[in-house]
Amino acid sequence: MSDVDALQAFLAKWRARWPEWAVAEVFVPAAQRERAQAWFALRDELGDAAWGGQDPLPGDAKLGWWAEELDGWSRGARRHPLGLALQKVQAPWDNLAACLPALRASRERPANLDGAIFALEPYAEAVAGVAQHLFDSVAPAPARNVVLSLLAERAMRHPDGATPLGDLDVRGWSRGLLAQWPPPGDGTRPGRIHAAVVRGRLQRHAQGKPPALPRLGSLATAWRAARG
Repeated sequence: MSDVDALQAFLAKWRARWPEWAVAEVFVPAAQRERAQAWFALRDELGDAAWGGQDPLPGDAKLGWWAEELDGWSRGARRHPLGLALQKVQAPWDNLAACLPALRASRERPANLDGAIFALEPYAEAVAGVAQHLFDSVAPAPARNVVLSLLAERAMRHPDGATPLGDLDVRGWSRGLLAQWPPPGDGTRPGRIHAAVVRGRLQRHAQGKPPALPRLGSLATAWRAARG
């Protein structure tokens, strides 16, 4: 398989997870759409490595590989197909690599919401910094906004261990995240749209509904987020 075909396979896997994007990306400039998909696919890959599975060792190894790969992107080298859509952008990839240990450490169950936010904040700041360069925004998204979105994705996709110590009620945890959800801040249009879709899914998750937003709901959610 060529690198181009491999890239498209990764993007197709991400689109299958997030069918709302077929509607939502109409509010993303056409020149940024493939890059946006690749960026969110990369975030999914890193999150899966950090939080997926019962045994943390395979994920730790994968995050170690990604740290080397992202550091290579900062020096003009790449191996992973997602780099075709991302690596050529002059972004602080080395800083993202350096913050992967914080993502790895976030696998440990937090004592409370403040602990969960504190653990992920360095990684969230790095994510916001890369996104600012990828999509030419004036300022990065606030770290708290990124953290809440990441915690929401974990609660929905990797619920085992997502809740604080002594608490196994994932839906209750989801409602708590919604109660703390900050208003949209600075940052990129793709990022705001993605976060709004995540929030919409979290609302459905907390209510025990199937996660994916319906098409009209996706359209309205993305339109509001794109406006800022």
